Amino acid sequence: MASASATSAHPSAHRSHMARWLVVAVPYLWLLLFFVAPFLIIFKISLSDTAIAMPPYTPVFKGFDAFGDFASKLDLENYLFLTSDPLYIKAYLSSLRIALISTFLLLLIGYPMALAMARAPNSLRPTLVMLVILPFWTSFLIRVYAWIGILKPDGLLTLLLQAIGFMGPDDQVQIFRTDIAVFIGMVYSYLPFMVLPLYAALEKMDATLLEAASDLGCPPWKAFWKITFPLSLPGVIAGSMICFIPITGEFVIPDLLGGADTLMIGKTLWTEFFGNRDWPLASAVAVILLILLVVPIAIFQNQQKRVV
Repeated sequence: MASASATSAHPSAHRSHMARWLVVAVPYLWLLLFFVAPFLIIFKISLSDTAIAMPPYTPVFKGFDAFGDFASKLDLENYLFLTSDPLYIKAYLSSLRIALISTFLLLLIGYPMALAMARAPNSLRPTLVMLVILPFWTSFLIRVYAWIGILKPDGLLTLLLQAIGFMGPDDQVQIFRTDIAVFIGMVYSYLPFMVLPLYAALEKMDATLLEAASDLGCPPWKAFWKITFPLSLPGVIAGSMICFIPITGEFVIPDLLGGADTLMIGKTLWTEFFGNRDWPLASAVAVILLILLVVPIAIFQNQQKRVV
């Protein structure tokens, strides 16, 4: 009987092991197909030379028989050029600056919103969450174009300020095509990505901790910094990462709302790919941008694991 029971349990354990393996394998397969493979292609192009052809770079991989000749033609010329041209260094630094300021503004605006949502009555929370994600029902491009009609000198903002007497009839708001317009567009477009992780973290917080702090004489502002904010740090980090990474490579918002002085690496990439058709140099720009974003995140996650 014991041997029969063990035999019948063996297939079940094997199936359970296979199921666990598949659960782990699926995300890794996804990363392999849609992250590692495209990255290797871009990295290979970045080591190539520009050519008037289709595709506009050489060498093109033509088979394993010619692999030695293919590898000998790869070089680091594009990466050396990036270090010698100040335009790309300025573009990287400007992108990081705009992304950092935008993420800080998003956190400053999104945290009170998420806190109010988490402390709202349970019956009202689904409606508030729906209002946060409501802008996603409209095209991202249309929403950015709408800000052009609001911020341009003769736009709705100017008409509103003139109507309420804050500006004279001949005055105009000079925000459009400036960094301020870019920050407005960034905050508006990415605010849900900041609010939702914060709300998820704050909603799980035990309210009795604040009640206990109040009973012990802790003022509300101190209870916030000692209890609420530390417990919401996972949401703060997640929301900041989700916003900072795509903002760094943003192209649409700075192109439509920013001016000629608004320099971001996304616009530089577009110019190199479609304007200059220099795919190898553009690929090198993309590889360095990816390294700038991924390496600090990996280091941070490694430190978090050590703390835990």
